[in-house]
Parts: sequence; structure tokens; C-alpha cells
Amino acid sequence: MPRLESDRLFVAVMETGSLAGAARRLGLSSGQASKLLARLEADLGVRLLNRSTRALSPTEVGQAYYDRIRTILDDLDTLDAQVQDRAAAPRGRLRLTAPLTFGTLRLVPALNDFAKAYPEIDLDVSFTDRMVNLVDEGFDAAIRAGRVADTSLIAKKLCEMETILVASPAYLAAHGTPTHPADLAAHQAIIDTNFRDPLIWRFRDAGGPLSIPLSARLRYSNAEACLQAAEAGLGIAHLPDFVAGPSLAAGRTRTLLPDFAEPAGGIYALYPPGRHLAAKLRALVDFLAARFHRADWSA
Repeated sequence: MPRLESDRLFVAVMETGSLAGAARRLGLSSGQASKLLARLEADLGVRLLNRSTRALSPTEVGQAYYDRIRTILDDLDTLDAQVQDRAAAPRGRLRLTAPLTFGTLRLVPALNDFAKAYPEIDLDVSFTDRMVNLVDEGFDAAIRAGRVADTSLIAKKLCEMETILVASPAYLAAHGTPTHPADLAAHQAIIDTNFRDPLIWRFRDAGGPLSIPLSARLRYSNAEACLQAAEAGLGIAHLPDFVAGPSLAAGRTRTLLPDFAEPAGGIYALYPPGRHLAAKLRALVDFLAARFHRADWSA
């Protein structure tokens, strides 16, 4: 249906702010996108967008058309999804983005089991620590660790996640065990540069939040690398519990300053709001929530 394709292209242009962004979202070439937009304007007999060398902006009639066609397309997508949900088991392509370490270490085994349970769903998963824009980049959902910052998305908490301090028994024997966050200034810190403020470790005591600035000889952009350095006796690392769990259980490292830990964060599934949650996405979110509920990271 060429007209429907043209309308979806126009909506994508309005929401991404560019023809190139709209083409990426819909999986089209720039030439195909230009033809669809030109065809829509020709069919309507009006100019929908003002074009300049720097940007596209809607005309007055273009803005009015967008406001109405967006609602119509949402209603159509909702109807399609409702009919498909009633007619068959969850199916179709599901695009997901997840942080690299949690994704490869903990999420992949769960996704493999999900793929076995739902053979009609195709998984397309991107592992990256970049903050992906779900709508602009065409993703159905994201898995994120920590605290939810994007209030425009619906967030489903899958499980709690703590960030903890660990060090090897050999390091503690040689350098002593800190009893207060202020003691960390006298120790070797191993820094995970993926944190928002990697050289500031945050704690809480009876007086409220504590921020401890640090310097470090070892800085890695990977939590597993930081754990290996801590196990080698090179210092104290600040790690997610889903990374440190097996090392702690095996005695290769020990937890430090648990009484000063910040309140736990979480692992979340996030997805754009809508009146109808597609069956394939609902199946994934429910599956992961059941899988990670009361997760044990010791293995």
C-alpha cells in the first residue's frame, strides 16, 4: 500500500527531524524515502515540509496533517496487533538493545531459553553501553541497569542490582581493610569508566549521602576486566553484583563496606508507551521478569 508507506515515512520524518533519520528507522534508502515523501505531497496536492540545506520543518498544513495521521496510524497498528494476538501465538521480529556486560554475561542465556520457548519470534539484539534512542532507532525495547532516567518510557523492573566494593584476600592482607569510605583514599582503586562519574564512588551513612573522589592507576571500560584486576590483588573494584557474584562465592574476592552501600538500583526492561503492548514484547518482558525475579548472581 504505497499511500500507507508514504504516511509512515512522513510521520518518521516529523519524529526524527530528518529524511535520513526517517529512512534509517524504516530500513529504506535515502532515495526511496525521498520518493515516498514526494509521492505523498503530490497525492495531497500540498507541500507538507519546508526544506532547507540544514533542516526540514513542517508547513502549517503539514503539522495539522501529522497530528491527525499519527493518531490514525496508531489506531491501525493497535488494531493489527490486537487481531494478531487473538489469531496466533506471539510472532515476528523483536529488536532489543542491552548493556554489553549484563547482556553477554546474564541476558544471553535467558534470551536463548526464550528463543526455544517462542520459536515464532525472531530476536535482533544489539549489545552496547551507548544510550540508545528506542523510537528514533527503531528498537522495541531496551534492557538497562541502574536507575531509570528516561521518564518518556515505560519501565518494568526485572530485579534489583547492587553496586558493591570487592578486593582479594591477598590485597587486604597486604594493605588492610577499609572500615569507612574515607579510608579508600589510602587504597588502590580500580575504575570502571562506564560509570557516569567513574572517579567518584558514592555511599551512604547515618549523615546521608557520601561522595568519595578517587585517583586510580587502573581504568578499564569493562566491569569483568576490573574484577580480574581485583582478583589479581591490584586494588579495590566497584562492581555490579551480577559481575562480582561468582568471585565472591568462590572466595576470590570479599565484599567491603556493605553498611555504607547506596540503595539498590535495578535491571529494567524499557519500552515506548502505547495503548496496546504487542504480544511478542509482552511475552519477552514477562519471561525476563520471571527469570530474573530474586536472581542469584553467585553462579
